[in-house]
Amino acid sequence: MPMWIEWTIATKFLREGKAQSTLILVGIAVGVAVIVFLTALITGLQGNIVNRTLGTQAHIKVQPPQERNRILPPDPGSTQLVLENKRAQRLRSINNWQQVRDVLDVQPRVKAVSPVISGPAFARRGEALQSVALVGIDAPRYQRIIPIQNDMVAGVFRIGAGDAVIGKQLATDLGLRVGDKLRLDGGQGRESVVNVAGIFELGVRELDARYVYLDMKQAQSLLNLPGAATIIDVTVDNIFDAQAVAARIARLTGLKAESWMETNAQLMNALRSQSLSTQMISVFVALSVALGIASVLSVSVVQRTREIGILRAMGTTRQQMLRVFLVQGALYGLAGSLLGGLAGYGLVSAFNAFGPKLFYIPVNPWLLVAAMGLATVTGILSAAVPARRAASLDPVEAIRHV
Repeated sequence: MPMWIEWTIATKFLREGKAQSTLILVGIAVGVAVIVFLTALITGLQGNIVNRTLGTQAHIKVQPPQERNRILPPDPGSTQLVLENKRAQRLRSINNWQQVRDVLDVQPRVKAVSPVISGPAFARRGEALQSVALVGIDAPRYQRIIPIQNDMVAGVFRIGAGDAVIGKQLATDLGLRVGDKLRLDGGQGRESVVNVAGIFELGVRELDARYVYLDMKQAQSLLNLPGAATIIDVTVDNIFDAQAVAARIARLTGLKAESWMETNAQLMNALRSQSLSTQMISVFVALSVALGIASVLSVSVVQRTREIGILRAMGTTRQQMLRVFLVQGALYGLAGSLLGGLAGYGLVSAFNAFGPKLFYIPVNPWLLVAAMGLATVTGILSAAVPARRAASLDPVEAIRHV
């Protein structure tokens, strides 16, 4: 029997069981729509969270290794009891940071590299005093890491020659506006008066209340680290490769390289939990779809026992009969997933147009393809048991079936 005849028989069975077919198609469509919408929603939410988190920090921070106490080994045959106090970690420069920067510039999967000198200081204005973090940067390089210029709410992003840029919350706390003077105290008599050239708002209260951006030379002078860089910020082309790239940088340079995944461990746990919950929901929805298709096809086999017997008596082989019901299951899955994919896309579009607009849900066309493929494969697999039952029917007994 040619393949087109198998398809004809399968579609005929579908048309004859119109009510059952409609119900199972609606069930499949609802299941696929849930998978598409939920997956797109979680993906958009995760992307928004990661972008907000990494919009204010580098993917990888390269720093000097921690200082440790050196303890002499005991003499042979003697026992040594050690009571050790951890060493306080002083602000230190990265040795040969210029060479390290140049090496990182040519590393694969690294997009941008920026040296930074950062340390604590006090900001004074009249009687007001605030603890701040001085951040000395190479502006062109740093803008490729964190585009501060896009977050300016007043003034311009200009550092150097006595100019500085401060956070909005710090400006509010000290009563500062663009053009005002701010005294910075790095301790031990190291002071400098800077002009507030601009005010930024990163959207993170802690950063907006503490960060003061200067050029590297000003920060080096205030922190008493001439020619120094305490951190090298790095961004990578794929944020989820940051851990692997950080490990390679640590091996290559001997420095401490910490990825955003380590510094935001709780965020990573939350993202993994969200992904796991989405996968579990998709599995259970696919399982319910499979059971629905299997139950409908099982009923179809019982209802069409005489027809199956007649087809077998006319020379239809077991393999051909098996394929008829497998094709029927595939058609259920394909048609239902097509409707469900369109419904899921409509739900996403409605959310983007009429939702709270807290974030945008992107729709990956491959998500629709994957959902349709999953539903079609599920339809074929769930049709396997009813198909084997139909193929194993004895023609004589099937024809006598009432």
